[in-house]
Amino acid sequence: MPNQLIHSQNPYLRQHAENPVDWMPWGEEAFAKARAEDKPIFLSIGYSTCHWCHVMAHESFEQPQIAAYLNEHFVNIKVDREERPDVDHLYMSFVQATTGSGGWPLTVFLTPDLKPFFGGTYFPPVEVQGHVAFPTLLGKIAAAWKNQRARIEESGSEVIKALTEFTTLTKSTFQESSWDEHAKKCFEDLGNAYDPEYGGFGGAPLFPRPVTHDFLHQYYAIHKDETALEMSARTLSKMAAGGMHDQLGGGFHRYSVDHYWMVPHFEKMLYDQAQLAISFLEMYQLSGDDFYAETARDIFDYVLRDLRHPQGGFFAAEDADSLDSPKSKHAHEGLFYIWAEAEIDAALGEESPLFKRRYDVRAKGNAPAEGDPSGEFKDTNILHVAQTLETLSAEFKLDQDKTEEALNRHKKVLFDLRELRPRPHRDEKIIPAWNGMMISALARGGRILNEKSYIDAAKDAAAFIRKELYNEESGILARHYCDGVADVDGFAGDYAAMIGANIDLYEATFDIAHLQFAEKLVEHLQKYFWDESTLGYYDAGPDPHLLLRFKGDHDGAEPAPNSMMAGSLLKLSHLLGRDDFAKTAEQIFEAYQLRVQTSPTVMPKMLAAKVLSEQAPQHIVLVGESDDANLQELLNEVNSHYLPGVVVILLNQTNREFWNARLPWTKEMNLQDDKAAAYICKDFACQAPVTSVAEIRRILSGSNSPL
Repeated sequence: MPNQLIHSQNPYLRQHAENPVDWMPWGEEAFAKARAEDKPIFLSIGYSTCHWCHVMAHESFEQPQIAAYLNEHFVNIKVDREERPDVDHLYMSFVQATTGSGGWPLTVFLTPDLKPFFGGTYFPPVEVQGHVAFPTLLGKIAAAWKNQRARIEESGSEVIKALTEFTTLTKSTFQESSWDEHAKKCFEDLGNAYDPEYGGFGGAPLFPRPVTHDFLHQYYAIHKDETALEMSARTLSKMAAGGMHDQLGGGFHRYSVDHYWMVPHFEKMLYDQAQLAISFLEMYQLSGDDFYAETARDIFDYVLRDLRHPQGGFFAAEDADSLDSPKSKHAHEGLFYIWAEAEIDAALGEESPLFKRRYDVRAKGNAPAEGDPSGEFKDTNILHVAQTLETLSAEFKLDQDKTEEALNRHKKVLFDLRELRPRPHRDEKIIPAWNGMMISALARGGRILNEKSYIDAAKDAAAFIRKELYNEESGILARHYCDGVADVDGFAGDYAAMIGANIDLYEATFDIAHLQFAEKLVEHLQKYFWDESTLGYYDAGPDPHLLLRFKGDHDGAEPAPNSMMAGSLLKLSHLLGRDDFAKTAEQIFEAYQLRVQTSPTVMPKMLAAKVLSEQAPQHIVLVGESDDANLQELLNEVNSHYLPGVVVILLNQTNREFWNARLPWTKEMNLQDDKAAAYICKDFACQAPVTSVAEIRRILSGSNSPL
């Protein structure tokens, strides 16, 4: 018989609906049951594409004997960390504080009033290398609950008190110049962690962290330090050449197990694709190297092909694991992506040597021991770029264009062959936070690469989110959609990413409706998430069952909501003339300044936003009609430049009244001799209008550029 998770709209919870464990979703019904039966809660937190979550489920949760013990002695709650990041954050903080590490699956035992008293991550079904067996752990917890109840309850209360003190933001006073000093310290710390040979910051495992690249790009633009550009460029290039990049199908896997981007953990997350696309687009603007533009296009190709809902939104992720055949019962890591040499020889015939040299295909496989200590990828190959086109052309005595043409043909043959394999599981949750990031990436990609289809895809996704996940009456975003809307309200990250998405959509379409929607979302966020006492936005809205409301203080795989909001509030203040938004941004900086001073590399996005806030407002106002060819040429030139902190506005007959009311200083801006014109302004003082691409290029590229 299925358990209560069978009724959930959440893909991860439904994965466990047939377990013999009597799982319940997070909520009052489960909490009331724990209180009524006076049982501890077994809380298991994971997510749909989590490899070790699947392993523990197969080894323990699918086993009748273990399930029977869980059902007798505990109330069992299953949570998707992507649906309830607030619950995950609270109990992950407990596990990290008490064990020194964390991860998923997250295994936590709670009192009926939700206070944690023991936790860990993955537990095997039998004792392995000193790791306690899960059944043994359950027995000890059940015995402790029976015999040491008072001690457990006291411990739970002390834990919550300690976490409350630890997570409270402390404000302090800084000298006016200190933020720039923090930016320099962040840059120095990144330099000390940088690997000059393979790129990346720190040792294995190597996770992509796009906020680092975005900080380095801005740092280079302001300080003209070539080292910042070099660190970002090499890291992005090595990452794109490695096995972490899907060389056939596009997009990036979650992280690299080794220190040179070779062996990935094979899951693919929407938020990685979105943020990395922006990093590659910015590097293209800064370097002019088409390689970075093509890598961004490669990401978009993957997302639009494999992660797009028919009505426009984007699915959350694809699993690391897949089956070797449709009849298999259990999936294994990376099977969809890896190749035996014989498969490639059979598919490409006499042309296979060229492909094999390019992508390092070997008879005994190419996974290094560092990335494959258990021999999981023995005799198989993870495709990665091992030889340049120049080297291959010389070796095979081919024209370079012919070499590239042949390799592209080979990739198409193998991609089509790979499509016949069982695909990894796709998590079809549509999450506003991750969709917002992808909308921003597509909107920027459309502008920078002059690709209308990307902008259209961004518009479709934004329309889907507003139609399916946004309540026009209450102003509430739902946390996710999957065959219907979830009954979980959105979090600050959902609002922040969708606010940023609508700002980017405005600059891609010049439709002021996107700015107006962003403004509405800010006002809702301010009303329900803002903390008047210590400032900043809580990650979650009010919830009687949440013992602590956190404020994220780490720009990690996803930027902290306050970091995203600081930048967006500043941009909206310049776009809409909302001085109150700028004031709120400054209050966010005040709340986080001690955190940034202590560990500047932890919040590079916050740091970058603050550095920009100390510069005078910068605008480019384009005057003309959207279908004017000259205006489009001016806009294309603007979009080709990396201009952090600059807002771009289109002023025409349709929207003139709106802009004159919001930004009165635009009233005197007009066409020049019936030609579209660009006004380049700093601190509300504008240069003489220009009408030619050559003129605007000279200003934006010149050493005396006001930008």
